[in-house]
Amino acid sequence: MTTAETPQITPENTGEDETLAPLDLRSLFVAGVHFGHPSKRWNPKMSEYIFGKRSRAHIIDLSKTLTSLNTAKEFIETIVGKGGECLLVGTKAQAQGAIKEQADKVGAMYINQRWLGGMMTNFQTIQARIERLVYLEDAFAKDTVVAQTKRESLMLAAEVERLNKFFGGIKEMEKLPQVLFIVDIEKEQIAVAEAKKLGIPIVAIVDTNCDPTEVDYPIPGNDDSVRSITLITRHITEAIASGKAAAKLAREERMAAEAELEAQEAAARATAQAAAAERAAKEAADAKKAKAKAPKAESKSEAKAPKAESKSEAKAPKAESKSEAKAPKAESKSEAKAPKAESKSEAKAPKAESKSEAKAPKAESKSEAKAPKAESKSEARPLRLSLSQRQGP
Repeated sequence: MTTAETPQITPENTGEDETLAPLDLRSLFVAGVHFGHPSKRWNPKMSEYIFGKRSRAHIIDLSKTLTSLNTAKEFIETIVGKGGECLLVGTKAQAQGAIKEQADKVGAMYINQRWLGGMMTNFQTIQARIERLVYLEDAFAKDTVVAQTKRESLMLAAEVERLNKFFGGIKEMEKLPQVLFIVDIEKEQIAVAEAKKLGIPIVAIVDTNCDPTEVDYPIPGNDDSVRSITLITRHITEAIASGKAAAKLAREERMAAEAELEAQEAAARATAQAAAAERAAKEAADAKKAKAKAPKAESKSEAKAPKAESKSEAKAPKAESKSEAKAPKAESKSEAKAPKAESKSEAKAPKAESKSEAKAPKAESKSEAKAPKAESKSEARPLRLSLSQRQGP
């Protein structure tokens, strides 16, 4: 809602077609960024950003606005420079045109119509609708729309228009954004709540009726003026463009480094292949030399073989004659030993027989001598018994 102190802004004097004004106090003052809401509608938490009061309306301290805007720009540039995405959100009438135009200039994502509940917290469902939009647009572009009647074709065209209205600015969004830029956090309370729930940092224009503690990077300023919104949004998109340029440069440097690394690896492979080829050629040459030497070695071995055979043949008769000479000697020795052993055994045998014969009569005489004695003893015992019996009582 435009305050009483805000100058009337028309499309002719918004400055949207002008070059980007330098970010200083004068440009902020000319754009009317300092105008706040009537004092009766203020939020006490904005007191540190309020310069004073004029005609029952608060005046925003532009020095605080300048500092906060520079800080927000640095943060967004850093996030985008690392490959992140910044989503611009402004669905109020004064912000819709500026958000869409500035986002399209730098290829940023935006939402300038109604924020649908679950836009980020239920991103899978939203992504399905985005895919449907892309499919239908592609079908209409290629004239491959399958519709049986004209009415069905018109219904599909209406569906494309409706989906474009809500998702046209985020058709290329494949993942959640890393930062949000919001115009008027009082109107975009659902977006603020979803971002806080997901831990996504928020950069926002906060007027004197807002709570600056709800966002991470508040930019105190007039969020009801087209010119004020356009100026701040243009500086935010400038930071996005700088971040994208830095990301592109980093990507090119990374690709160049990868290409250089690949070239070094290719050179190393080529060197290794050359060394392998040289080694293979050397091995082939060595093998060729070895093959050339092989016939000579074979001829030498063949020449040595007959000599060895003749030597072995010459040695063989000598060995046979020696063995034959040794054999008769061994036989004569064994024959000489055999009669001696027989004579010894024959001599021992009569002696053993005479000894056994001598022992046998002695044993017989001893047994005969013992037998009469035993008989005399047995005869004497009955006599003694008879005498004792006689001497009885």
